[in-house]
Amino acid sequence: MVKLFLVRHGQSQWNLENCFTGWQNIDITALGQQEARQAGKALTNESIDIAFTSTLIRAQHTLQIILDEIGKPNIPIVVDAALNERSYGNLEGLNKDETAEKYGAEQVHIWRRSFDVAPPGGESLKDTYDRVIPYFENFIQPELDAGKNVLMVAHGNSLRALIMYLEHLTPAQILEREIATGDPITYQWDHNKIIR
Repeated sequence: MVKLFLVRHGQSQWNLENCFTGWQNIDITALGQQEARQAGKALTNESIDIAFTSTLIRAQHTLQIILDEIGKPNIPIVVDAALNERSYGNLEGLNKDETAEKYGAEQVHIWRRSFDVAPPGGESLKDTYDRVIPYFENFIQPELDAGKNVLMVAHGNSLRALIMYLEHLTPAQILEREIATGDPITYQWDHNKIIR
């Protein structure tokens, strides 16, 4: 059975500092490195043929630690901005609590947890979905269809978009889904059909 493994990058410095990160290129913390090693340990007995990741260092660093942990540092890696985190635009770098004080908690909640409302200068989850899903269909799905086990290391919202697609979730359902850092999610791929 062909498998698709999804991993959210380990804790980043701005996750730790409770800041909006988005497209900012922030690396993982010591805890993030530990989470990546744990993800690698969880995947040790799995066969992985190819990996996909974003252009952001926190995802790439997590992926490299995982591949080192499973003893496969040299498998093909495809890097693409289509898998980047959702852009938070003008909010990037701001502390989430301070942003709630400035704009109001309800407005910040709408920006963070609605499907199709974007923060100023940024992307909604729908915008992220609209770039992740075509990329998946054109570049990742063909690898699965060819019988390859795929590892994708990305971000909370790019993974949320893909999970919404794979599990046929509604916008309301996906917004309730939390994706832990460094905790692999495994799907079985069977002739264009996903089994969680």
